[in-house]
Amino acid sequence: MSVLLEVKEISKSYKLKGYWYHKREFNALAPVSFTIKAKKTLAIVGENGSGKSTLAKILVGAETPTRGKIYLNGQLLQSQSFKQRCQQIRMIFQDSGTTLNPSLTIQQLLDEPLTLNTDLEEKQRRQLIRMTLQKVGLLGDHMNFYPHMFSGGQKQRISLARAIILQPQVIILDEALAALDPSLRSQMINLLLDLQEQMGLAYILISHNLGIVRHFSDDVLVMSHGEVVESGKTLEVMRNPQHKVTQKLMMSQNFKLK
Repeated sequence: MSVLLEVKEISKSYKLKGYWYHKREFNALAPVSFTIKAKKTLAIVGENGSGKSTLAKILVGAETPTRGKIYLNGQLLQSQSFKQRCQQIRMIFQDSGTTLNPSLTIQQLLDEPLTLNTDLEEKQRRQLIRMTLQKVGLLGDHMNFYPHMFSGGQKQRISLARAIILQPQVIILDEALAALDPSLRSQMINLLLDLQEQMGLAYILISHNLGIVRHFSDDVLVMSHGEVVESGKTLEVMRNPQHKVTQKLMMSQNFKLK
Protein backbone atom coordinates (compact mmCIF):
# COMPACT_ATOMS: atom_id res chain seq x y z
CA MET A 1 0.00 0.00 0.00
CA SER A 2 1.49 3.32 -1.07
CA VAL A 3 1.89 6.40 1.12
CA LEU A 4 -1.17 8.67 1.14
CA LEU A 5 0.08 11.62 3.20
CA GLU A 6 3.73 12.61 3.59
CA VAL A 7 4.86 15.39 5.92
CA LYS A 8 8.47 16.46 5.37
CA GLU A 9 10.32 18.66 7.86
CA ILE A 10 7.31 20.81 8.75
CA SER A 11 8.08 23.57 11.27
CA LYS A 12 6.34 26.66 12.60
CA SER A 13 7.78 29.72 14.32
CA TYR A 14 6.25 33.02 15.35
CA LYS A 15 7.81 36.47 15.56
CA LEU A 16 7.33 38.03 18.98
CA LYS A 17 8.08 41.56 20.12
CA GLY A 18 10.87 41.82 22.64
CA TYR A 19 12.45 44.67 24.57
CA TRP A 20 13.18 47.89 22.67
CA TYR A 21 11.25 46.59 19.66
CA HIS A 22 13.70 43.75 19.12
CA LYS A 23 11.88 40.77 17.65
CA ARG A 24 12.46 37.29 18.94
CA GLU A 25 11.33 33.98 17.52
CA PHE A 26 9.18 31.40 19.22
CA ASN A 27 9.48 27.91 17.75
CA ALA A 28 6.06 26.30 18.20
CA LEU A 29 6.91 23.32 16.03
CA ALA A 30 10.33 21.87 15.30
CA PRO A 31 10.84 19.99 12.02
CA VAL A 32 8.33 17.13 12.04
CA SER A 33 8.20 14.35 9.47
CA PHE A 34 5.91 11.34 9.10
CA THR A 35 3.95 9.32 6.56
CA ILE A 36 0.57 7.65 6.70
CA LYS A 37 -1.12 5.19 4.36
CA ALA A 38 -4.78 4.80 3.43
CA LYS A 39 -6.86 2.80 5.94
CA LYS A 40 -4.32 3.52 8.69
CA THR A 41 -4.52 5.62 11.85
CA LEU A 42 -1.69 7.73 13.24
CA ALA A 43 -2.03 8.94 16.82
CA ILE A 44 -0.34 12.12 18.05
CA VAL A 45 0.01 12.37 21.82
CA GLY A 46 1.68 14.76 24.19
CA GLU A 47 1.07 17.21 27.00
CA ASN A 48 -0.61 20.58 26.49
CA GLY A 49 1.64 22.88 24.49
CA SER A 50 3.49 20.02 22.83
CA GLY A 51 2.63 21.18 19.30
CA LYS A 52 -0.18 18.75 18.46
CA SER A 53 -2.78 21.40 17.64
CA THR A 54 -0.29 23.52 15.69
CA LEU A 55 0.51 20.55 13.51
CA ALA A 56 -3.19 19.81 12.96
CA LYS A 57 -3.89 23.42 11.97
CA ILE A 58 -1.07 23.31 9.43
CA LEU A 59 -2.43 20.10 7.90
CA VAL A 60 -5.92 21.57 7.36
CA GLY A 61 -4.53 24.86 6.10
CA ALA A 62 -5.52 27.04 9.05
CA GLU A 63 -1.82 27.80 9.65
CA THR A 64 1.02 28.19 7.17
CA PRO A 65 4.24 26.32 8.00
CA THR A 66 7.45 28.31 8.28
CA ARG A 67 9.33 25.57 6.50
CA GLY A 68 8.67 22.11 5.10
CA LYS A 69 6.36 20.43 2.62
CA ILE A 70 3.23 18.29 2.71
CA TYR A 71 2.36 15.81 -0.04
CA LEU A 72 -0.99 14.12 -0.60
CA ASN A 73 -0.95 11.28 -3.14
CA GLY A 74 2.46 12.56 -4.24
CA GLN A 75 1.19 16.07 -5.00
CA LEU A 76 2.37 19.13 -3.08
CA LEU A 77 -0.53 20.14 -0.85
CA GLN A 78 0.63 23.76 -0.42
CA SER A 79 0.31 24.33 -4.16
CA GLN A 80 -3.42 23.56 -4.04
CA SER A 81 -6.16 26.05 -3.26
CA PHE A 82 -7.69 26.24 0.22
CA LYS A 83 -10.91 24.89 -1.29
CA GLN A 84 -9.16 21.82 -2.68
CA ARG A 85 -7.42 21.27 0.63
CA CYS A 86 -10.69 21.47 2.57
CA GLN A 87 -12.16 18.76 0.39
CA GLN A 88 -9.27 16.35 0.96
CA ILE A 89 -8.44 16.87 4.64
CA ARG A 90 -11.27 17.36 7.14
CA MET A 91 -11.27 17.86 10.89
CA ILE A 92 -13.59 16.85 13.75
CA PHE A 93 -13.30 18.58 17.12
CA GLN A 94 -13.96 17.50 20.70
CA ASP A 95 -17.05 19.59 21.41
CA SER A 96 -19.20 18.94 18.38
CA GLY A 97 -22.06 20.99 19.80
CA THR A 98 -20.16 24.25 19.47
CA THR A 99 -19.37 23.60 15.79
CA LEU A 100 -23.02 23.10 14.79
CA ASN A 101 -24.93 26.32 14.15
CA PRO A 102 -28.07 26.02 16.31
CA SER A 103 -30.15 28.14 13.92
CA LEU A 104 -29.64 25.75 10.98
CA THR A 105 -31.22 22.37 10.33
CA ILE A 106 -28.96 19.38 9.79
CA GLN A 107 -29.78 19.53 6.10
CA GLN A 108 -28.59 23.14 5.94
CA LEU A 109 -25.42 22.29 7.87
CA LEU A 110 -24.52 19.45 5.53
CA ASP A 111 -25.67 21.26 2.42
CA GLU A 112 -23.25 24.14 2.93
CA PRO A 113 -20.02 22.25 2.05
CA LEU A 114 -21.80 20.64 -0.91
CA THR A 115 -22.99 23.99 -2.24
CA LEU A 116 -19.53 25.52 -1.89
CA ASN A 117 -17.52 22.59 -3.24
CA THR A 118 -19.67 20.69 -5.75
CA ASP A 119 -21.88 21.26 -8.78
CA LEU A 120 -24.62 18.94 -7.56
CA GLU A 121 -28.22 20.01 -8.02
CA GLU A 122 -30.47 20.49 -5.00
CA LYS A 123 -32.18 17.09 -5.40
CA GLN A 124 -28.82 15.33 -5.65
CA ARG A 125 -27.52 17.15 -2.58
CA ARG A 126 -30.59 16.16 -0.55
CA GLN A 127 -30.15 12.54 -1.57
CA LEU A 128 -26.45 12.58 -0.65
CA ILE A 129 -27.22 14.19 2.72
CA ARG A 130 -29.79 11.50 3.50
CA MET A 131 -27.39 8.71 2.50
CA THR A 132 -24.54 10.22 4.53
CA LEU A 133 -26.66 10.49 7.67
CA GLN A 134 -27.62 6.83 7.29
CA LYS A 135 -23.96 5.94 6.79
CA VAL A 136 -23.08 7.36 10.23
CA GLY A 137 -25.96 5.58 11.95
CA LEU A 138 -28.62 8.28 11.92
CA LEU A 139 -31.97 8.46 10.12
CA GLY A 140 -32.37 10.18 6.81
CA ASP A 141 -35.28 12.19 8.27
CA HIS A 142 -32.90 13.66 10.86
CA MET A 143 -31.92 16.14 8.16
CA ASN A 144 -35.01 18.17 9.11
CA PHE A 145 -34.06 18.44 12.80
CA TYR A 146 -32.02 21.10 14.64
CA PRO A 147 -28.79 20.40 16.58
CA HIS A 148 -30.37 20.96 20.04
CA MET A 149 -32.65 17.98 19.38
CA PHE A 150 -29.73 15.53 19.47
CA SER A 151 -27.62 13.96 22.21
CA GLY A 152 -23.88 14.53 22.44
CA GLY A 153 -23.14 11.23 20.74
CA GLN A 154 -25.55 12.01 17.92
CA LYS A 155 -24.02 15.45 17.44
CA GLN A 156 -20.62 13.81 17.02
CA ARG A 157 -22.11 11.58 14.33
CA ILE A 158 -23.46 14.69 12.59
CA SER A 159 -19.97 16.21 12.71
CA LEU A 160 -18.63 12.99 11.22
CA ALA A 161 -21.26 13.16 8.46
CA ARG A 162 -20.18 16.71 7.67
CA ALA A 163 -16.57 15.58 7.55
CA ILE A 164 -17.10 12.65 5.15
CA ILE A 165 -19.74 14.15 2.86
CA LEU A 166 -17.07 15.57 0.51
CA GLN A 167 -15.33 12.18 0.26
CA PRO A 168 -12.04 13.28 1.89
CA GLN A 169 -8.90 11.18 2.09
CA VAL A 170 -7.71 12.24 5.55
CA ILE A 171 -9.70 13.06 8.68
CA ILE A 172 -8.12 14.65 11.75
CA LEU A 173 -9.83 13.69 15.01
CA ASP A 174 -8.88 16.43 17.50
CA GLU A 175 -9.90 14.85 20.83
CA ALA A 176 -13.12 13.93 19.00
CA LEU A 177 -13.75 10.91 21.24
CA ALA A 178 -12.80 12.45 24.57
CA ALA A 179 -16.21 13.77 25.62
CA LEU A 180 -18.09 10.52 24.97
CA ASP A 181 -18.84 8.01 27.70
CA PRO A 182 -17.18 4.58 27.29
CA SER A 183 -20.11 2.83 25.61
CA LEU A 184 -20.69 5.63 23.08
CA ARG A 185 -16.96 5.90 22.51
CA SER A 186 -16.77 2.21 21.65
CA GLN A 187 -19.65 2.59 19.19
CA MET A 188 -17.99 5.61 17.60
CA ILE A 189 -14.66 3.81 17.23
CA ASN A 190 -16.37 0.87 15.53
CA LEU A 191 -18.17 3.28 13.19
CA LEU A 192 -14.93 5.09 12.35
CA LEU A 193 -13.19 1.79 11.62
CA ASP A 194 -16.04 0.68 9.34
CA LEU A 195 -15.92 3.98 7.43
CA GLN A 196 -12.15 3.75 7.21
CA GLU A 197 -12.42 0.37 5.52
CA GLN A 198 -15.28 1.42 3.21
CA MET A 199 -13.80 4.75 2.13
CA GLY A 200 -10.07 4.09 2.39
CA LEU A 201 -9.69 6.89 4.93
CA ALA A 202 -6.55 7.76 6.83
CA TYR A 203 -7.09 9.10 10.36
CA ILE A 204 -4.86 11.36 12.42
CA LEU A 205 -5.94 10.97 16.04
CA ILE A 206 -5.00 13.67 18.55
CA SER A 207 -5.73 12.35 22.01
CA HIS A 208 -4.67 12.42 25.64
CA ASN A 209 -6.34 9.08 26.31
CA LEU A 210 -3.81 6.30 25.84
CA GLY A 211 -6.54 3.67 26.03
CA ILE A 212 -8.16 5.15 22.91
CA VAL A 213 -4.75 5.41 21.24
CA ARG A 214 -4.02 1.77 22.07
CA HIS A 215 -7.27 0.44 20.56
CA PHE A 216 -7.62 2.78 17.61
CA SER A 217 -4.22 3.64 16.15
CA ASP A 218 -1.62 1.75 14.16
CA ASP A 219 1.27 4.15 14.75
CA VAL A 220 1.99 6.88 17.28
CA LEU A 221 4.01 10.09 17.53
CA VAL A 222 4.87 11.37 21.00
CA MET A 223 5.46 15.14 21.04
CA SER A 224 7.01 17.51 23.57
CA HIS A 225 7.75 21.22 23.17
CA GLY A 226 7.10 21.07 19.44
CA GLU A 227 9.32 18.06 18.77
CA VAL A 228 8.65 14.39 18.10
CA VAL A 229 10.50 12.62 20.90
CA GLU A 230 9.37 9.07 20.14
CA SER A 231 7.54 7.31 17.32
CA GLY A 232 6.75 3.85 16.06
CA LYS A 233 4.10 1.16 16.03
CA THR A 234 1.62 1.89 18.81
CA LEU A 235 1.90 -1.47 20.55
CA GLU A 236 5.70 -1.45 20.41
CA VAL A 237 5.99 2.06 21.84
CA MET A 238 3.54 1.31 24.64
CA ARG A 239 5.12 -1.99 25.53
CA ASN A 240 8.58 -0.49 25.77
CA PRO A 241 8.51 3.33 25.99
CA GLN A 242 12.00 4.73 25.53
CA HIS A 243 11.59 8.45 26.15
CA LYS A 244 10.86 9.94 29.56
CA VAL A 245 7.93 11.93 28.13
CA THR A 246 6.23 8.73 26.94
CA GLN A 247 6.94 7.08 30.27
CA LYS A 248 5.51 10.08 32.13
CA LEU A 249 2.33 10.05 30.04
CA MET A 250 1.81 6.36 30.74
CA MET A 251 2.50 6.76 34.45
CA SER A 252 0.13 9.72 34.74
CA GLN A 253 -2.72 7.55 33.46
CA ASN A 254 -1.54 4.44 35.27
CA PHE A 255 -1.50 2.85 31.85
CA LYS A 256 -0.04 -0.62 31.47
CA LEU A 257 -0.15 -2.67 28.28
CA LYS A 258 -0.87 -6.29 29.11
